[in-house]
Amino acid sequence: MLEEFKKFIAKGNVLELAVGLIIATYFGAIVKSLVNDVIMSPIGKMLGGVDFDRLKYVIQEKVPETAEGAGDGVSEVAITYGVFINTVITFLIVSFSVFMVIRIYNKMKSKMERKKEEIPSDPPAPSKEEALLIEIRDLLKKS
Repeated sequence: MLEEFKKFIAKGNVLELAVGLIIATYFGAIVKSLVNDVIMSPIGKMLGGVDFDRLKYVIQEKVPETAEGAGDGVSEVAITYGVFINTVITFLIVSFSVFMVIRIYNKMKSKMERKKEEIPSDPPAPSKEEALLIEIRDLLKKS
């Protein structure tokens, strides 16, 4: 079983997948930071000083603990739609970036395939009849 696992890990596709996953994880973190720290602040400023991270719909207010009762406080229950907006924008940027990478890859791939088609290959071998006619022609030239 250990040998089978070593063969599985040693395959190129698994290593490429691992590298792609690591790069994608950190790319996602960069885009998330771009959205949260760079893009949303100006958008919030243009909308009148809105902080998207604080946009929420409170269902139940926070109830602090009283001095007499231990653990009788209730934390706030809210729908944080501002965080959801940030996540949607992050998703759109990542999706568009992946789309562009795949689009460029496909263009390069099709360009490479066209170049392969343009390179002339060896002419096909003559058929039996053509070979026989060529042989007859060559014999007639010698005589």
